[in-house]
Amino acid sequence: MRICLMAAALLALPVLSACGSDDDAPAVTQAELSKSLQDKGLSNPALADCAAEVFLDSGMSQNGLRVMVSNAKSDDPAELLGEEDSSKVAAAQSKIASDCVRMGS
Repeated sequence: MRICLMAAALLALPVLSACGSDDDAPAVTQAELSKSLQDKGLSNPALADCAAEVFLDSGMSQNGLRVMVSNAKSDDPAELLGEEDSSKVAAAQSKIASDCVRMGS
């Protein structure tokens, strides 16, 4: 279980190391976010689906969610998210650890 928790935490960093902000872009869906998490190394589809749902339910902005699904890289992912989205990511990671990691076991 600790391995899954650590994997989820480590996966959040590359997920956030993207950029993008197109106000006219379509809303990020749970399926897109789940696929992005899986493409970035979260091999358990059930865990990725659960994590995607938690991120969407966290109230993050669409720009923040677009950062998560983007494939672009940045040296400092925290710079790409506003303070509000950053705090929502931290809260979402805690919820993923408590609610989703058991699915990955």
